[in-house]
Amino acid sequence: MDYEIVNNPMGMVDFTLNAGDKVTAEAASMVYMSDSISIDTKQRRGGLFKTLKTMVLSGESFFINEYTAKQDYSRLGITGNALGDIMPIDVNDEYYIQSGSYVCSLGDLTLDTKWQGFAKGLFGTNLFMLKTVGTGMVFVDGWGGIRRIDLAPGQITRIDNYQIVAFTGAQYDVAKHGNMKTTIFGGDALVTKFTGPGTVYFSTKNPMELARAMQPYLTPRSASATGSGIVGGLIGSSIGRR
Repeated sequence: MDYEIVNNPMGMVDFTLNAGDKVTAEAASMVYMSDSISIDTKQRRGGLFKTLKTMVLSGESFFINEYTAKQDYSRLGITGNALGDIMPIDVNDEYYIQSGSYVCSLGDLTLDTKWQGFAKGLFGTNLFMLKTVGTGMVFVDGWGGIRRIDLAPGQITRIDNYQIVAFTGAQYDVAKHGNMKTTIFGGDALVTKFTGPGTVYFSTKNPMELARAMQPYLTPRSASATGSGIVGGLIGSSIGRR
């Protein structure tokens, strides 16, 4: 199997599959596929309870699509929900992923959910995040570009909650952003503090700020039209999943 990520920051994963190769992806993520690929819509792996928990608590869909090539050189295009980069991550250790950032995966990977507790509130306002189980490769997306930080032991970085995509290894907690003046007037009341060692992926754009920037242009008439159109659908569905 070969793949190429094309058209970032409006990314798509372009797969070239050999006979028997499989790709697991979110529902409605397929852009195009060869006629030599079969598609099987099924319940997420991991059992009924884990599937229901992932769907209810993290906002992921109950069903996923599994694409299987019936002959060599079959082509498949998969895209994500956000308007931004797609990045592959080799998963050998346990990763935590923002629920709306999962695009597709390869290998023996399943998704579970992890309770964050009321004190952490990581990944925007969600109290749950996705957790990888098994090994393989996962493709994630984010708003704008995606950047990676490798933290040395004891090294600390702070990232806006809405812009975290995935991480592994690092200890994390929610922290106040600056002093009281910054909290009230600076626009970022809380951030997530990561302490190494570990790896963190984050997006360069904030979907909530994009929504606020567009708000002045959405008059009652245009809001109704746009809300049912492309822009409203893309922003509304993606932020809703977060």
